[in-house]
Amino acid sequence: MGEIDIHALRGVSLTVERGDFVAIMGPSGSGTSTLMNILGCLGLPTEGQYSLEGVPVVPLGRQKLAEIRNRKIGFVFQNYNLLPKTTALENVELPLLCDRSPRIDDHKKAAIEALERVSLAHLISHHPNQLPGGQKQRVATARALVNKPSILLADEPTGNLDSGTSVEIISLFQELNRQGITIVLVTHEHDIALRTKRIVELKDGTIVRDETVHRQKNPSSGCKAFSEEKR
Repeated sequence: MGEIDIHALRGVSLTVERGDFVAIMGPSGSGTSTLMNILGCLGLPTEGQYSLEGVPVVPLGRQKLAEIRNRKIGFVFQNYNLLPKTTALENVELPLLCDRSPRIDDHKKAAIEALERVSLAHLISHHPNQLPGGQKQRVATARALVNKPSILLADEPTGNLDSGTSVEIISLFQELNRQGITIVLVTHEHDIALRTKRIVELKDGTIVRDETVHRQKNPSSGCKAFSEEKR
């Protein structure tokens, strides 16, 4: 800001393993948005290094970064970011149309398969204004999955949803994670974070908590209890 340097992140060291499911938490101004921008190759750190699948990202040019975002990273946003005048199928196909070196020949088939993964194949012809919030988020999730990314990044994916629909969406993410999808999501909802495998909390640009979430089933009630263990 002018001559004043604002350090959004300070010495953050974070490793996300393949198949992990991580919730990033923190108050406004804690650095969560900056961290997600770096993980998504939307911004580069001014110091330090970020590697995706062992490849250092910082030295790469704009075109290569765009290719990584399209091929290796799936994005799910709080506001869905769906094109209003296109169908669910066309919205999901969009990342495939942007791939300059296409790896998938049949775009429509791949988009339908992605919609099937989120249980929306029966609504492929619907436009976003014909869908409730939960189904819009499922379409957005299918779009993030269609290119078979290495990691799924979700920024407050339940932030615009009621509690019941939020549970449906986080349950979908849990199922995708069980299928092997690596997921990192930002959330301010502690009950949502407890449904992931790991909680990382930021404060003033530093990591103040990094804990594994454990689930214990109560045999008498059939309910699951959640606890956290420091890593």
